Amino acid sequence: MTQTFNVGAPSRFVTVTAWVCIVLGAATTGWAGLQHAAAASLAVPAPVAPPLVTGWLLAYLPWVVGAGLVLSLATLGAAVGLLLRQEWARRVLIGLLGLAIVANLLGLWIQHEVVQALVSHTLDGAPLPAQAAGVFGGFVTAARLMGAAVTLGACGLLAWVIGRLMSPAVRREFA
Repeated sequence: MTQTFNVGAPSRFVTVTAWVCIVLGAATTGWAGLQHAAAASLAVPAPVAPPLVTGWLLAYLPWVVGAGLVLSLATLGAAVGLLLRQEWARRVLIGLLGLAIVANLLGLWIQHEVVQALVSHTLDGAPLPAQAAGVFGGFVTAARLMGAAVTLGACGLLAWVIGRLMSPAVRREFA
């Protein structure tokens, strides 16, 4: 007769994390497919040359969208494996969450560049009084700070999930 060793009971944290990643992975896979179609429609050359960074971002947009599609499919697969308590899935998901933290932090720089390009272009071409331009600039600064706070909060949440997935109690479930 074979013996079965039950190392640890399935925790709610791992189950909820797996289902959240499954839902988000499926949603981002669909969204990445739509973005890939939209990026293909942007292939028409613009009549005016965009700024340097914006031009670079548009030139590599199909590759970025394709990488997002691959990462969302990998997240979906790792989340299903996590739900089945596979050790490889736990390790892959930890790596993907770490990559998401790096991508979010790089996204802060891209966000700054895009907003700066749009605001400077808009303020240069708009006939606004100096006071109105100052108010507009204040709203932009507040929006940038809020975006940075939300991004850093999301990075903190992802780091917490990584820490929980690496804890001894969760690792016992995957032994």
